[in-house]
Amino acid sequence: FLAAADGLGSMAIDTTQLNMSVTDPTAWATAMNNLGMVPVGLAGQQLVTDSICVPGFDPSLSMMTGITPINPMIPGMGLVPPPPPTDVPVVKEIIHCKSCTLFPPNPNLPPPSTRERPPGCKTVFVGGLPENATEEIIQEVFEQCGDITAIRKSKKNFCHIRFAEEFMVDKAIYLSGYRMRLGSSTDKKDSGRLHVDFAQARDDFYEWECKQRMLAREERHRRKMEEDRLRPPSPPAIMHYSEHEAALLAEKLKDDSKFSEAITVLLTWIERGEVNRRSANQFYSMVQSANSHVRRLMNEKAAHEQEMEQAKESFKNALTGILTQFEQIVAVFNASTRQKAWDHFSKAQRKNIDIWRKHSEELRNAHSEQLMGIRREEEMEMSDDDSGDNPTKKLRVDDSALAAQAYALKEENDSLRWQLDAYRNEVELLKQEKGQLFRTEESLTKDQQLQFLQQTMQGMQQQLLSIQEELNIKKSELEQAKEEQTHTQAMLKVLQEQLKSAKELAEINGHEESQANEINVLTVALVNQDREKNSEKRSLGLKSEKEALLIGIISTFLHVHPFGANIEYLWSYMQQLDSRISANEIEMLLMRLPRMFKQEFTGVGATLEKRWKFCAFEGIKTV
Repeated sequence: FLAAADGLGSMAIDTTQLNMSVTDPTAWATAMNNLGMVPVGLAGQQLVTDSICVPGFDPSLSMMTGITPINPMIPGMGLVPPPPPTDVPVVKEIIHCKSCTLFPPNPNLPPPSTRERPPGCKTVFVGGLPENATEEIIQEVFEQCGDITAIRKSKKNFCHIRFAEEFMVDKAIYLSGYRMRLGSSTDKKDSGRLHVDFAQARDDFYEWECKQRMLAREERHRRKMEEDRLRPPSPPAIMHYSEHEAALLAEKLKDDSKFSEAITVLLTWIERGEVNRRSANQFYSMVQSANSHVRRLMNEKAAHEQEMEQAKESFKNALTGILTQFEQIVAVFNASTRQKAWDHFSKAQRKNIDIWRKHSEELRNAHSEQLMGIRREEEMEMSDDDSGDNPTKKLRVDDSALAAQAYALKEENDSLRWQLDAYRNEVELLKQEKGQLFRTEESLTKDQQLQFLQQTMQGMQQQLLSIQEELNIKKSELEQAKEEQTHTQAMLKVLQEQLKSAKELAEINGHEESQANEINVLTVALVNQDREKNSEKRSLGLKSEKEALLIGIISTFLHVHPFGANIEYLWSYMQQLDSRISANEIEMLLMRLPRMFKQEFTGVGATLEKRWKFCAFEGIKTV
């Protein structure tokens, strides 16, 4: 069990501690070696050793050393033991206690399942207890796993056990799957299969959170101490201006060793605005002292340049000597490769000599190129000196001071010019922003005007289209009227000719005037009948198939309403079939067909109503 649980080795128990007889010594020794427990009444080891979890684990270790908190759910890193090797089978044996006996589960069955371990878990759930199991028996079995702080037993067959430390929970989980039997009884109330699992308790989680917060505080404190240690030291505090401090500072400015510290204080005072009419003379004297320090700096620069020239000269001489020796070595190798000496060397010696010769030639060429570069630089420096105004004299100290003042004035002039350019750019940006604002307002008004004009143009176009449609309708009606007029004129001419012929016949035959009047009446009736026929033809003329379909639907609707229907009722019915049709369109269609539809008024006064009826069948009957 121990090798399978943590892979940390096996353990043994001292057999001299046994003071009672054992019926099966082999099984007894196996159980003790695997589980680390002793029989009743014997002083020995615990049920499961500490090595199952973390050997020698100290919970306060992280608090003392500042180790970051460990995730307890990572195997091998936290409190959970590493998984057992897959190639080593887990062997569980019988466990004998004072009041009960624990029998191991079937090794062929899969291991019992457990829930995800909560952080800081110290409480386990134990289910499947025998009904007659008491709190003392439970404590006797599980106290070998570690110190128990509380046992909460339910009236049913389960309980919750809280241990003192987290690693003790892993020892209790090992007992999951064991069958527990009280004494030697075979009653069902005295036996049960244990199921041990992690339990989620508020106390455990609260303690874990407190520990994590404490570790976080320690980590923050450690990081802060590390940052304080690595932070660069603060600059020394600069004293406030006074006449006494100004006098001391003037003395420091004259001292070369304290000049750097003194010039920093002077710069800070000037930036703070300590210069006024009263202190202007003191500051001028200090600035003058700072200016006199330029002479020392130029002398130091000249000394360093002289040292650098000497170093260059010595380096060039050393490099020339090294190059001379390289030439001699290469000459030796070239002499060795001649036939007089070359034939006496072996093959391996020849190979080595050839390699050494090539390496020496490469080094010689590199050093010669370096020396030539140094000489070229010297020639360029000499040419620069010749092209100068004063090639033979060094710059005097006064000239250097004037050059420094000119450089300072130039920098000040440049800064002022840059500020002026910045102000100009800002003014141009402001002008552009104002122009953009005016442009945006003008563009908005123009857009609104354009939208209004577009809307009016659309309305005028719609009116123009409607007027064109009406004009086309009027033109068609006018053409029909002209055709009718020509037709009636032709009929009148025919009738007049018939009348003349009839009069001539009447005069010839001697008929009476009454017969002539009857003929006139007949002609007038024929003319009126012709006009009615033309009007009927004009009225019955349908423009499209849609109108014919509407006439059929309206005729059917009014036929089933013998008392008629008003135009609103008819329009509501027709709108279900065609939502785009209007009541005015239906009424115009009905008025165009007086032989099929007629209009009647019903009611009196306020109840007066206009209804349309279907009368086509009446017209057929009368005909």
